[in-house]
Amino acid sequence: MEIDKDKVITQEEAGEESPTDQVEDRVEAEMKRAEGRAKKRVGEGLQDDALEQEGRDMEREAERELDDEAQK
Repeated sequence: MEIDKDKVITQEEAGEESPTDQVEDRVEAEMKRAEGRAKKRVGEGLQDDALEQEGRDMEREAERELDDEAQK
């Protein structure tokens, strides 16, 4: 029993994202959220409003990315 290579459709050809890529996107968003939380806390400790705001912005962006991933 042979596989007919002409009938095989790859995930790329079908327009599907591979499971590895899906996980990678989620991990990147989780890392961004963690980095944002860390920056926010450091900014609070140092009373650095700019750093604190940057951390908040990173957290919000990561949350949006995670929401987008969940909706896929």
